[in-house]
Amino acid sequence: MREIVELTKALIRFKTRSGDAAELHRCAQYIEAYLKECGAVYHRQDIDGVPAIWALPRTGRAKILLMSHFDVVDGPDTLFDPLEKDGKLYGRGAVDDKYAVALSLVLFKNRLAAIQKGGGGQAALPFGILMTGDEEEGGFKGAARALAQIHADFCIALDGGDTRRIIIKEKGILQVRLTAAGRSAHGSRPWLGKNAIEILMADLARLKPLFDSAALGYTPEGYWHRTMNIGIIAGGQVVNQVPDEATAELDIRYTEHDDVPGLIRSMQERVESTLAVTIQEPLFEAGPTPYLDRLQAAAPDARLDCENGASDARFLSAHGIPGVVWGADGGNSQHAGNEHIVIESIGRLYHALDTFMDDS
Repeated sequence: MREIVELTKALIRFKTRSGDAAELHRCAQYIEAYLKECGAVYHRQDIDGVPAIWALPRTGRAKILLMSHFDVVDGPDTLFDPLEKDGKLYGRGAVDDKYAVALSLVLFKNRLAAIQKGGGGQAALPFGILMTGDEEEGGFKGAARALAQIHADFCIALDGGDTRRIIIKEKGILQVRLTAAGRSAHGSRPWLGKNAIEILMADLARLKPLFDSAALGYTPEGYWHRTMNIGIIAGGQVVNQVPDEATAELDIRYTEHDDVPGLIRSMQERVESTLAVTIQEPLFEAGPTPYLDRLQAAAPDARLDCENGASDARFLSAHGIPGVVWGADGGNSQHAGNEHIVIESIGRLYHALDTFMDDS
């Protein structure tokens, strides 16, 4: 596994923050060089500065597809200096998701080398790989566009879960903006105005019961119920003025048990503010496939589970590709200051995937 660790370190050193087209391009070139070195035939696509790279057994087709991404969320420069300590590799992207890019590349290289040694070519591979550069921004220019050109029987998105949890469901995403309208006045005479921030705060209080798990009869185990996070609030220009406008950005995650149009209507009926949906993305569900049984046979210690977050896996259903989300162990450190990957778990994941490819 030393090659995967060292390759992950090299990838971490690229400051591939979301939207940094120049750095994403440099990282993509590095990945291309690796594929060229091992004699792989691959394709690169760039859409508005977002690169995507895939290598398949045949043009546009793979029985199994491993999907990962090399863009990362922002962080201080120190996080782009990888640190190996106590069996863990620390750094931005260590678990989300550069180890997966490295694992995919090494597995592809080793499998291709074995086939070439026997006189065969890339067409004999049982799987292909896809690596994209905008998962953290929604994946609309990376995975969504690339998957439209790839036919696969089964996909493993190496971007979640852990070696003991294979994810078969991820929550859907609903993001909304509340805009409260007030009337400005001097701060010393608030009775002459109408405070938009106060309107907004009252509206947020009215919305909270719609997401109260206890009131709705949800059990806390696994948190598999809809949630709301107040992510951004803005309002006011100066302290001595009654603000005439205030906004809030809300991030809502929902499950298959939710009536999303009905939820939006309920929210609109409760608030004085204007409510606008800014993003609505579907749930991810694995879909029926015999490959899931084979994957569980290759990883008998892994159970099927659900995940509160979302990933590019949600694009699979739109393209008729069943799949799962799976990965190595990172202690839920994605996006955190101590982001890390447990090195030993990479080896277990690699072995399980290698076995799965043999059985598929």
